[in-house]
Amino acid sequence: MTDPNSAGSRRPAHPAHQAHPAPLVPRRVFLGALGAAGALSVVPRFPAAAAASASAAYTLLSRAAWGADETLRYTAAGTEIWPPEYYPVQTLTVHHTDDGSTDPDPAAVVRAIYRNDTVGKGYGDIGYNFLIDRNGRVYEGRWSGTDGTPAEDATGRMVTGAHVQGYNSGNLGIAMLGTFTTTPPTTAARTALVQLLADLAGRHALVPTGKVLYRNPVSGVTRATAVISGHLGWADTDCPGTIWSQLPAIRTEVDALIQG
Repeated sequence: MTDPNSAGSRRPAHPAHQAHPAPLVPRRVFLGALGAAGALSVVPRFPAAAAASASAAYTLLSRAAWGADETLRYTAAGTEIWPPEYYPVQTLTVHHTDDGSTDPDPAAVVRAIYRNDTVGKGYGDIGYNFLIDRNGRVYEGRWSGTDGTPAEDATGRMVTGAHVQGYNSGNLGIAMLGTFTTTPPTTAARTALVQLLADLAGRHALVPTGKVLYRNPVSGVTRATAVISGHLGWADTDCPGTIWSQLPAIRTEVDALIQG
């Protein structure tokens, strides 16, 4: 986790990253039926293979569902600490939270990470765009607006998080809850990761097994990287632990899920 402002000064995105994104899966329809709390089953609609949707469904908990205290995002004067900025998605990066928590309630762990990022580190919100627990449930992360589509604005641009120093804008962060330095994630968690990655890659026309020259639309910094990578692909770290060695297989599974 890093300073959310480390991506650089605020200025418009580079023209090369202003292309229109792939059509959105209308998740706001499902979220609208959620009410104040609860979970929903997200069934992606992939451009290449609608038949794959059933096997790609995953459970998504909104911020309201996992109990985010939205007042933490504001100063005492009512000013939003970290206003959202949006850019087209270029890359998807996997982490493990390595938080050391022994709390049996995953939602409580997410709330603790949220509070630590928001208040403890002073970010003003949680740094990850999504989180996944051991039961395979996906949690909405960084607040992205009121349009109802997690991690994005109404046009499909991704809200900037704080998970890879200097490479946050246009780089979506997914965190697996737990420490996986020596142990693998559960089958349920890994399955949800593949499903979420397939949903995101399919909707944003990303090639799961491909590589890309990432360009930070704020600072202009570039880096050659895999479309689906881990924190270790961006920095000298042990994150995402054993998941790093699983990424080649995960990329292949994501691609197969999209292709059907």
